[in-house]
Amino acid sequence: MPDLVRRLAAEAVGSAFLVAAVVGSGIMATSLTTDVALALLANTVATGAMLVVLVTIFGPISGAHFNPAISLVFAVRGDLSRRDFLGYASAQIAGAVAGTAFAHLMFGRDLFTLSETVRTGGAQWFSEGVAAFGLTLVILLGLRGDRGAIPWLVGLYVTAGYWFTASTCFANPAVAIARALTDSFAGVRPIDLPGFAAAEFAGALVALLFCSLMFPAEKAKA
Repeated sequence: MPDLVRRLAAEAVGSAFLVAAVVGSGIMATSLTTDVALALLANTVATGAMLVVLVTIFGPISGAHFNPAISLVFAVRGDLSRRDFLGYASAQIAGAVAGTAFAHLMFGRDLFTLSETVRTGGAQWFSEGVAAFGLTLVILLGLRGDRGAIPWLVGLYVTAGYWFTASTCFANPAVAIARALTDSFAGVRPIDLPGFAAAEFAGALVALLFCSLMFPAEKAKA
């Protein structure tokens, strides 16, 4: 299999499993309890655990971005060509949307249902900017330090992000798109997507700028 095809397959499958974990665990949690905090905790644990697994197994193949904002950062750094970035982003979005469909099928729901969950306003957008900034920082500084720890760093950061951000730490435009297609615990209204995506891309790029200013003479290779 050609290298690019292998990498795109890894990004698509990884994104699908990530979103299936987010959406599926949300559906499962709300079917088992009416306690919102407990449901969020279950959703959090499943997502963080899945990220550790996915980044570990797919990292050596594609870098395990699963996130157009992260891929954009690596494209700006010169680690991804424009062609590869467009391929990564397309594979991530397609995989994420498929993940929503898989979760719905597993729980006997319609393939897609547009979300009605309101997530908009300055606090939500700022939260997504902070979430994406922190996630990008974790990855870039992790590459400079202990690469083997990155799966755990990413999983633990997102686990914490569910609870310290008002938006529950999407930090990922592909995931946001996929979550707009589920009217479940994990959903977000389609109309709220532009604000989320803009904040996520901005947060990731600010983190890249921050790291460039901190280490102007260094470039950690992805």
